[in-house]
Amino acid sequence: MSSDKQELPALSIKQRFDRWMIKHGRVLVVGIPYFWLFLFFLVPFLIVLKISFATAEYAQPPYSSLFEWIDEGITVTLNFGNYLFLLSDSLYATAYLNSIRIAAISTIITLLLGYPMAYGIARARGSVRSILLMLVILPFWTSFLIRVYAWIGILDREGLINAFLLWTGIISEPLIMRQTEFAVYVGIVYTYLPFMILPLYSTLEKMDGSLIEAALDLGCKPWQAFAKVTLPLSLPGILAGSLLVFIPAVGEFVIPELLGGPNTLMIGRTLWNEFFSNRDWPIASAVAIAMLMFLVVPIMWFQHIQSKQEEGQS
Repeated sequence: MSSDKQELPALSIKQRFDRWMIKHGRVLVVGIPYFWLFLFFLVPFLIVLKISFATAEYAQPPYSSLFEWIDEGITVTLNFGNYLFLLSDSLYATAYLNSIRIAAISTIITLLLGYPMAYGIARARGSVRSILLMLVILPFWTSFLIRVYAWIGILDREGLINAFLLWTGIISEPLIMRQTEFAVYVGIVYTYLPFMILPLYSTLEKMDGSLIEAALDLGCKPWQAFAKVTLPLSLPGILAGSLLVFIPAVGEFVIPELLGGPNTLMIGRTLWNEFFSNRDWPIASAVAIAMLMFLVVPIMWFQHIQSKQEEGQS
């Protein structure tokens, strides 16, 4: 027996590592994404939440401390007045409603433009499809700020559009397009159009073409086949693309600041003014928390619809 034991080879470092990975690899694979979410989402959220219950002060940092050590005990002071102030001041309600309205209209316009483009890309030949997809992704190779600045030169009174219309004689005076809500819509639709096209393309490209052929063989007209087959099957892509456009558009700051006018009140600009102009970090943090809570609702709704669809497919 002793000779048999001596003949057993010792495990190498690689073999020990492989055994450890087999035993603990699942926990490691699942734990790394959760740690990432904890570090880069939950921790900043908790910091902003803490500041939202503080009081603005002329100090560094410009807010009071929630925890104080008094008489060998910890005293916690929470200020709910910041959230009450958001409800009492109509400025924030107006900013929220304007942001929702502009984001919703921009999402609808983006969907109306992006759906035909995604459908055309999905039905194109392989080589042409690759070129079209590259053209959709190409704007991401340049800076977002440069692309928005380019629209200033296009929509300005002395911009390309007015210069062309004046040259052709269609108009006699330059049109006022910049510093209007129209310019904000143009900027948002142009910026977030790829975020609508790509999820729609991914859904439409996986669609079984034989279903449409079967609908046509059964007597459906092309528009009926589209309404009864293509549109319902592409609903997950529509929802995903709409959320990818709507959620960032609600809190957009750069586009309203550069293309919008002083009357284009959105919550992103309000948040910037509270942080950097008024130096009221607690109010700004309360605005950010309220906006985040509002945006969580459509995300949960989308996940609920997705889970129902997965249950129906199974």
